[in-house]
Amino acid sequence: MRRNGGRPLSEVQFLTVAEVAAVMRVSKMTVYRLAHAGELPSIRVGRSFRVPAAAVYDYLRGAFNDCEAL
Repeated sequence: MRRNGGRPLSEVQFLTVAEVAAVMRVSKMTVYRLAHAGELPSIRVGRSFRVPAAAVYDYLRGAFNDCEAL
């Protein structure tokens, strides 16, 4: 199965909420809010959430571009 820009799903790197929070330098609750709001793509594995690493960097890139436009 191919998703995420044509990459095989087996090659997609997933991050935990704690790892995403560390990369973004925000709290875990902020990551949960972004995921629940649909602003940050995520999947649920049991009771845990996983976020594709590329989605984190895409989100940050978009936020950075928004800041530059101001």
